[in-house]
Amino acid sequence: MKAHFERMARYNAWANARLYAMARALSDEQYRRNVGAFFGSLHGTLNHLLVTDRIWMRRFTGEGDHPATLNAILFEDFPSLEDARKAEDARIIRYGEGLSAEKFGEHLDYSTTKGVPQRNRLDALLAHLFNHQTHHRGQAHTILTVLGNPEPQSLDLLPMLREKGATFGELSQRDAFKFVRNFPGEV
Repeated sequence: MKAHFERMARYNAWANARLYAMARALSDEQYRRNVGAFFGSLHGTLNHLLVTDRIWMRRFTGEGDHPATLNAILFEDFPSLEDARKAEDARIIRYGEGLSAEKFGEHLDYSTTKGVPQRNRLDALLAHLFNHQTHHRGQAHTILTVLGNPEPQSLDLLPMLREKGATFGELSQRDAFKFVRNFPGEV
């Protein structure tokens, strides 16, 4: 199970790097245009993903800042948001690598953003973290299409494996951090 979540963290960084590269190609007006998505624009959607990752990482680690609302705009400018995304992806990778195999079966007590107490197994919460990312990256992909990109790059797992010429188990920590470090360039 540990290897699975380490791989998902690496995939998550790769998919985010690809998404941010596509977003970087937009004009500021396109990037901020309200297209009727749940968080309005690509700007709102990307900020939401960072907000929720920070909320979950705070719950997991007890460290880090996060806002109290899910629609908070953490960064108004794209370069600062991109830098923060890169740092958060690296943090998620390090967190997964630091977990013992036994930790995944442990329960975590936390409260929702509305203060409702919850208790779930860590493995289920990590699955939720990555599933939530995938859900909103799908929305971001649709936003790119609405904005005139007829065929945004795939954010699926298999294209990453094909691109890297590797099976999931062959992706190393070095490769994962290369994805994160090379955010501004080709992934």
